[in-house]
Amino acid sequence: MTGGRMNKRGEKRLPQPLDSARLEELALAYVARFATSAAKLEGYLARKLRERGWEGEGAAPIATLVERFVRAGYVDDLAYARAKSGSLLRRGYGQRRIGQALHAAGIDEQVRDEVRVSKGEERRAALAMARKRGFGPFGRAEPDRPQREKQIAAMLRAGHRLDSARELVNAATQEAALEWAGQGEEDE
Repeated sequence: MTGGRMNKRGEKRLPQPLDSARLEELALAYVARFATSAAKLEGYLARKLRERGWEGEGAAPIATLVERFVRAGYVDDLAYARAKSGSLLRRGYGQRRIGQALHAAGIDEQVRDEVRVSKGEERRAALAMARKRGFGPFGRAEPDRPQREKQIAAMLRAGHRLDSARELVNAATQEAALEWAGQGEEDE
C-alpha cells in the first residue's frame, strides 16, 4: 500500500482543509520536532496551506502565527543561526557555505553577521575537513597536482577561502597543518 490514508472503499482520502486550530497544531508539531527559523516555519505553513487548502474565515493567519511563536520563544532566529553555524563548522564547512545555509533558512543579514565565525574557527573547520576527507598531509600518499587541485576545489565548494585551501592542501606535514590552524587563534 502506498502513502496516504484510505477510506472504507480503499480510495485515498483527501486531507481536511486547514482552519486556525489545525494550522496552529501543525505549527506546534513542527517547532516541537525541528529547530527552525521564522522563515522556515512560514514556508512550511504556506506549503501545508497549498496542499490542503483553507476553510477558515478570511486569509490564513500565517504571519500572525509565526510572530506569536517568535514572541513566545518557540522560534528564535539567533539561536537557530548559532546552532546551525556551529554544526556546519564542526562538519568542516567554511564561512561562505555557512552564510549560504543561513541565508537559505531565511536568517536576516544582521543575525548572520552576529554569528560570523572568527579566523581561528574558520581555520579549525578547514583542518577538520582536511582530516575527515584525507586532504593534503592527512592523505595516505602525497597528492599529485591534479589530486591537489581536486582537493582545493572541494574545499572551495565547502565554503573555504582559496588561500586557506591552498595552505592546508599544500602543507608538507600534519604538524605544519596543525600549526597553520593554530595561528588563527591569536586573532580571537
